[in-house]
Amino acid sequence: MTLTKSAKPLLHPDLELPAREVALRLDTDLEKGLRATAVVDRLVLYGFNELAAKPGKPAWLRFLLQFNQALLYILLVAGLIKALLGSWTNAAVIWGVTVINAIIGFVQESKAEGAIAALAKAVTTEATVVREGQKIRIPSRELVPGDLVLLTSGDKVPADLRLVTVRNLQVNESALTGESLPVEKQTHPLSADTPLAERVNMAYAGSFLTLLSLKA
Repeated sequence: MTLTKSAKPLLHPDLELPAREVALRLDTDLEKGLRATAVVDRLVLYGFNELAAKPGKPAWLRFLLQFNQALLYILLVAGLIKALLGSWTNAAVIWGVTVINAIIGFVQESKAEGAIAALAKAVTTEATVVREGQKIRIPSRELVPGDLVLLTSGDKVPADLRLVTVRNLQVNESALTGESLPVEKQTHPLSADTPLAERVNMAYAGSFLTLLSLKA
């Protein structure tokens, strides 16, 4: 059983506090979870549990960036030299090749970005939470601070979580710490300045559970 401390990166994860005190600060119940009204209020206050998408470059800029290649610089200069020498046909051919190359690169890049965006929308991560005493399955983007999250082996951690109840829990945090071996988790309080790799009472978004046995 875990407690969502924040949908955003944690600045003060209250590592040194007992789980029940963290729950008290977040005004949540460790047995029944949040009330529906509290969930709505926190969604409005904190927003969705997702990273803000980086604004994409405008189409005209992406097209101009296709010319940002050493070979194309050479061709453009060669075309200019031909034009200055009066060889307009050769200059037009050289410039035409560079423009066609830029158009092809622009189209391919646009298709790739579109495919990635479509894939990201198609892959929806879900989380099991306890709200008002009921277990429900929701999209992970709808998690809010104070949510009680239930995890099982093989799950991807949907948000930065303060662990409340665990048994034989190991989490693969290699993407965060670079350590190849999974980390065994506990729930006891830690010093506030504990390094990330040693925060055994926390589970971070994007890591994976490799072993878990929870009390029913």
